[in-house]
Amino acid sequence: MLPDNLGYLFDTALALTPSKPAVLQGETVLTYAELDARSNRMANALAALGVTPGDRVALLFNNDSRFLETLFGTMRLGAVAVPLNIRMGDEALRYVTEDSEAGVLVASAALAERGRMLAAQIPAIKHVIADGPPLEGALAYEAALAAASPTLARRATAFDETCMQPYTSGSTGKPKGVLLTHGGQIWNTDIMRKALLADDTERALIAVPLYHKNAMAGAVKPFLLSGGSLVILPGFDALEVIRAIDRYKVTYLTGVPAMYKMILAEKAALARHDVSSVRYAVCGSAEVPDELLEEFRRVFGAPIAESYGLTEGGPVPVVNSRWGLKKRGSCGLAFPGCDVKLVDEAGSEVGVDEVGELVTRNPGLAKGYWKLPEATAKKFRDGWLHTGDLMRRDGDGYYYFVGRRDDMINVAGENVYPKEVEDILLQHPNLRDACVVPAPHDVKGEVPIAFVVAREPGQTTEDDVRRFFLERGAPYAHPRKVVFLEALPLGGTGKIDRTGLKARAREIGP
Repeated sequence: MLPDNLGYLFDTALALTPSKPAVLQGETVLTYAELDARSNRMANALAALGVTPGDRVALLFNNDSRFLETLFGTMRLGAVAVPLNIRMGDEALRYVTEDSEAGVLVASAALAERGRMLAAQIPAIKHVIADGPPLEGALAYEAALAAASPTLARRATAFDETCMQPYTSGSTGKPKGVLLTHGGQIWNTDIMRKALLADDTERALIAVPLYHKNAMAGAVKPFLLSGGSLVILPGFDALEVIRAIDRYKVTYLTGVPAMYKMILAEKAALARHDVSSVRYAVCGSAEVPDELLEEFRRVFGAPIAESYGLTEGGPVPVVNSRWGLKKRGSCGLAFPGCDVKLVDEAGSEVGVDEVGELVTRNPGLAKGYWKLPEATAKKFRDGWLHTGDLMRRDGDGYYYFVGRRDDMINVAGENVYPKEVEDILLQHPNLRDACVVPAPHDVKGEVPIAFVVAREPGQTTEDDVRRFFLERGAPYAHPRKVVFLEALPLGGTGKIDRTGLKARAREIGP
C-alpha cells in the first residue's frame, strides 16, 4: 500500500527490512530504520522552531544523506521542502530563497557559511540549521536532531497538498517555484518504479545533484519505494563513479550524456575496476548519440535508456521502460495513466511524424507556480500542461525530442530546428559535440550559428563543416558560422548552456 505522504515513501522497506542499508555514502551506512528515525527527529526539530504545515523550509545541500533526512522530515511535518540549486549565483539564489518565503534554512557542512550569509540577507529566515563545525547564529544539525524525539505522530495528508517547491532554472526569465503535490509525486514514483523494474536488489548510484529531478525522479524516489539502496557521491567525478561502481556493486546509473562521455573516457580506470554489476542506466536532459549508446553497452554490458521530463510535468511523463522495444533517438512512450498529445500553435493535434508541442495531463502534474497566477494560467490550461517542448511521434507511439519552441530558428519564414542541424553535424567524423543557436540577420531575421567540438582539433575547418552540412541538409538551415570550442559550456543541471551560447552568437553575428 502506498503512503499518502511522500515523506513516508519507504514505509514498506522499513517494515520488511529495517536493518538494510537505505544509503551508502563513503564510510557511512544509513539503514532504513535509521533514516526513518532521523527523518522523524528532523520533523520534531523543525516543529520546535515553530514550523507548521504549509510553511516553507529551504534546503541548501550538496549531495548528502542529510538532504534526504531534511526532505522527508519536512514533508512528514506537512511543511513544504524548497530544494535550492547550489550552482546558482548568489543573486539568483537569494531571489529564489526570498521568493519561497522560507522561515528556516537547513545547510550541509560544505555550504554552512553560504547559508548563514544568505539568511542574513533575508529577514523572513528566522533560523538556520547547519551541519559541520559550530557556526555563529546557527543551530548545529546533529545537536538539533539529538535533542528531538525519534518518534512522530502521523498526520493525514490530502492528495493535492504541496510537498515540494523546486525552482525552474530561470533560463527564460526569473526562476519560478513549482508546486508539486504529495499524491502526484507518489503516483509518478510508483509508475517510474514499475517502468524501471526496480526491486530491493538494486543499488542506484547518484552523482547528479540531489536537488534535481534527474536524481529525485530517476533514482531516489523509485529505489527507496522499492527497498533498494542509494549510493551517494558528493558530486560528479568520473573516476569516483567508476570506483564506486566496483566498491558498492552498483546496478543502476542515472545521468546526462556529458557524464557518461566522461566516464567512458577513463579507459585505464575502467580496465582496472569491475563494472560488470551495472544492469541499466537512464539518461535525461539531452539526446544520447548512437556512438555513446554503443560504447556504453560494449564497456558495461548494459543499455542506456533515454527519458523525458520537466519539473512541472510530474516530473516524468515519457520514458523508455526497462522492458520492451527501445528506439534509437526516442525518449520513449507515454506513461500508463498519462495523457500526452502533440499540438500545433492553434492547439490542434498534429499527425504522425509531424512536429508539435507536447502537452500532457496526468495525476503527477504540478498545481502551478508559487505566487504566479498569470504564469500558471498560461502554462496549465484546462488540466493540460503546455511544456513548450517540440516533439514528433512515430506510428508506434514513440516520442522524439526536437527542441524547445523558444530555440526554434525562423530563417526567412522557414522553421529550423537546432537538433536537426546538430544531428547532421554530428555525422561528421571529426565532430564530437555540436550546439546550434540563432543569430540575428538583417534580411532573413535569424540564421543558425554552430558551436562545435572537434575530436582532433585543427584537422577540420569552418568551410569543411559548412560544406559537409550543405551536402546533406537544407541550404536555408546551414550554419552561417561555425565556432570551434574545446568543450560546450554546461549549465547547473548538466545541460548545454544554450542561453550563454545564444548571447555569444548575438555578439559574433552572422
